[in-house]
Amino acid sequence: MKKKIALVMACAMTVASLAGCGGGSGSTSTTAAAGGETTAAAAGGETTAAAEAPAGGGEANLVMYWWGNQVRNERTQAALDKYCELNPGVSIDGQFAEWNDYWNKLATMAAGQAIPDVLQMDYMYVDQYAKSNLLVDLKPYIDNGTLDVSEISENTIASGTVDGGVYAIAAGINAPALLYNKTLLDENGITVKDNMTMDEFFALCKEVFEKTGVKTDIAYGIANSWSEYYMRSFDIVPFGDKKMNGDETSWTPFFEMYTKGLEEGWLLPPDVFAEITVGSVEQTPMVYNSTPATQSWCEFYNSNQLAAMQNAAPEGMEIGITTWPAPDPKKSAYLKSSQFFSVGVHTKNEEEAVKVLDFMINSSDANNILLGERGVPAPADIAAEVAPQLSEIDQKVTAFINDVVTPNCSPINPPQPDGASEVYDLLNRTVEKVCYGQLDAATAAAEFFTEANKIMSSK
Repeated sequence: MKKKIALVMACAMTVASLAGCGGGSGSTSTTAAAGGETTAAAAGGETTAAAEAPAGGGEANLVMYWWGNQVRNERTQAALDKYCELNPGVSIDGQFAEWNDYWNKLATMAAGQAIPDVLQMDYMYVDQYAKSNLLVDLKPYIDNGTLDVSEISENTIASGTVDGGVYAIAAGINAPALLYNKTLLDENGITVKDNMTMDEFFALCKEVFEKTGVKTDIAYGIANSWSEYYMRSFDIVPFGDKKMNGDETSWTPFFEMYTKGLEEGWLLPPDVFAEITVGSVEQTPMVYNSTPATQSWCEFYNSNQLAAMQNAAPEGMEIGITTWPAPDPKKSAYLKSSQFFSVGVHTKNEEEAVKVLDFMINSSDANNILLGERGVPAPADIAAEVAPQLSEIDQKVTAFINDVVTPNCSPINPPQPDGASEVYDLLNRTVEKVCYGQLDAATAAAEFFTEANKIMSSK
């Protein structure tokens, strides 16, 4: 147990180098009590461990911990206030931190056996925390009806499942999404269909290039999720137990798409990316570059980034949304939790903590306050109820998730193991070599597979 916690702490300390969802600086605490007011602790205050005893004579005193921005903080606390109003005798200490601090402090709590009662969890860490016995298995509460998942798809539930137990419930849903310059394509009579095959996508790229001169960006420099999505079509989950699945030829088709696009002229050359920040919404070739030779008609992002991409787009450009292409669209497509809610194993009020989680997920009272800030609500009925209150863009995203992706997807891959980030760094470097003509596709596939296996076997 101590060894597992130490590994969690070590992993959490490395997260400072990763991009994440930022919130306020430091850790802040607010308290919701039955009928009481919300008060903010001094900025930079310490995050409290899971509550051991009721406060002020109450029947249950809980801690809920999350990361996020100011809008999330205010809406979440208001929802907790509502729960306490509806459940006299319950008080909830709402605490939050910005992304990096969150994981560092949560790791410290884990080592001190003081995980909060209810907490926000990320797909990157759910496997580690569950296997370290730090999260409550929610399946018994699902089975006895305390936690209602009847309106949540099986694929979504599977994303929080580890070794047969359910350790996390999606707080919001997103999906891989091809965001595209709808204005450009409409003006040139070009249509985009959902669930494109790769051949259909390649034909579309050629059509756009021939009619407009605008090229295509296929996740250059950010091929992590895209490569995993692509390989799912061949029934390959990239990562096995300290090894890469497949063989030296498995990745050849992946690299061939880049050589094909460069040979046919419709793929952006790598030098276009030398002067921009790869991965920045504001500097994607679709919205940042203005000449056809340096502009892309599409970008490989996620559904919850549509609003940010539209905000970054030049005036008069409408951004459309569709699925990523794939050799087998249904095999490749998946729904992903934007983040989860979990119950900490050290809680002294386990059943009440599960009830709070259920309230945040399933209650109209809570979700009419939260308004999908964490993503499209996981329960279909709540998503439909909240949708009319959302902005036009958020309603478009909700329709995309419910009507396009949900009926045509497969369960998400297991969480990525230790070493995955190094493998993906290698992959992006290999794609770069292919695009600069230093490697052909077959050689790139063989070299990548060999070096990736070395990385994984060392973990």
